[in-house]
Amino acid sequence: MTDVSKLALKGSSKTVADYFEFAIHSILFQRNIYPPEDFITVRKYGLPLLVSNESDVVEYVGQIMSQVKKWIYGKKLCKLAVVIVSKDTGDRAERWDFDLSIINEENGEGEAERDSSEVKSRDQVQKEIQRILRQITSCVSYLPILNDDNYSFNVLCYTDANSGVPNQWIDTNGDTKALEGDNVENVEFASFSTNIHKVGTFVTYKVQD
Repeated sequence: MTDVSKLALKGSSKTVADYFEFAIHSILFQRNIYPPEDFITVRKYGLPLLVSNESDVVEYVGQIMSQVKKWIYGKKLCKLAVVIVSKDTGDRAERWDFDLSIINEENGEGEAERDSSEVKSRDQVQKEIQRILRQITSCVSYLPILNDDNYSFNVLCYTDANSGVPNQWIDTNGDTKALEGDNVENVEFASFSTNIHKVGTFVTYKVQD
């Protein structure tokens, strides 16, 4: 891989990881996992976004993102999921899946020679991410209401068999299982892509009686 290729892959990996991080924080706010006073407003992608200011959450998400960036760059990560779980029963109430695929195996090789119409600009990528984050914000209009402080969340990472997942990251609660049943609905959001990666976003939830 040339230096140009490495730089392109590094930039694309950071774009994907940043989206994951801001999407997680947005979900935590929109789904009332933590109270509004635990969030602060930052500006990203040309939007005012809410991120948690609670130290345990910041540390937890930060540690995950640090490893996720390495896995994306190493082409080890294929999916990230956020599972919302009832504190009382341990039942999985909602699951957000972020599917990651590589659309340019060359990883930027020869990108300078490619037709300019084939190369996606940073502004184009940002607009696609804006659209998804707006969809996440509007999801409260149809997703079931989750009572404050009754739910927690786990972040799951799906990697290839040779990625060397730390033992403390291994799922022991069964959160990797898909939500199933007659009362389960699934919504697919818009996707975004860089010149190397493509990310799809989905939410699966249980319809309340």
